[in-house]
This record gives sequence, structure tokens and C-alpha cells, in this order.
Amino acid sequence: MLLTTFAPWRAHQPSNAADDLVAHLQQCQQIPLGTTVLRHIPVSFELAPIRVIAKLVELQSPVVVCCGMAEGRSHLHLERYGKGNDLALKTALPLEKLMAGTHLTDTSDCAGTYVCNHLYYQLLGAIAQYRWPTQALFVHIPPLTPATQPLLAHDLMLILKRLAQLTSRPEKSLVARRKMA
Repeated sequence: MLLTTFAPWRAHQPSNAADDLVAHLQQCQQIPLGTTVLRHIPVSFELAPIRVIAKLVELQSPVVVCCGMAEGRSHLHLERYGKGNDLALKTALPLEKLMAGTHLTDTSDCAGTYVCNHLYYQLLGAIAQYRWPTQALFVHIPPLTPATQPLLAHDLMLILKRLAQLTSRPEKSLVARRKMA
């Protein structure tokens, strides 16, 4: 699995909540084994998709999870669509199953209008265009508070664990993954 986070992008933000939460899960060793974590993706319409897609091609990962901060939200949101050019590209992942039993998680049909949505749209588009055997998900994470951080950490850890189980493939499908480049 490939797991990504953004760098902070506004002067009033000492850090990015998505990056902070993923770093916390790393410190607690709650990231699924075999996961590559790519932190501090630049908040750039041009650079973010290049960096993530290049890493995805290098790793040939069966799943990529991009995490971004959503300042105005109070829950972790699994994004259903990446939108651009009057199109909406939908993740093929079963979002309701991924979030079953979570505490502060919901789905969203709007990944915003900024770099998060642009990255998701570009990523879903590349996967579809090249028919890569990869699933993609964008997760928006709200600002962390002492009260919400344990619940959000639990939810994200559970979702990542389910994704790792859902996308684990038998050895014979490695041939299909090798064709990704």
C-alpha cells in the first residue's frame, strides 16, 4: 500500500493534521506491514500528482491512499469522487464497508476544489487510462484535538487495515502488477 500526506500550506498552520495523524500511526506501529508512507507532498497542482503517480508506478502498489487536511470538517471523510473537466471519477472501493464500526468517519461526494481534489482526479484518471490493477482512495482528515485524535487514529488505522486485507492479492496476480509501468 502507498499512503501519502501533504505538507502544511497556510501560514497559520504549524503542521498538517493528515500528516500528524499518519505520523502518530507510524510511531504507534499501527500502519499495515508493507505500507510505504510518502509524507509532505507539496501542495501544488502540478507537483502533487507527479510525485504520487511516480511513486505509485515505482511501487506498483495495489492500493494508494492519499490523506489531506480539511479545516472545516469535524469527521474523517472517505471521498467518493475526484472531479475535474466536468467529469466525476469514482473510486471502486466499497466505502461503506471500509468505514463500518468507525467513530468519526463518513463519506463525502466532494473532495473540494483545491489540490486534494485535483490530485484525486488525476490519480483516478491515470488508473483508469492505463488500466492499472490499483485502487485509490482520498481521505480528508479534520483538525486534531485531544478529544478527537484517538478516535480519528482508531478510524484511520481500521480503514487502512481493511484496505490492506481487501487488496491483498494471491501471488499469481503479481504478473498483472508488473505490467503497470
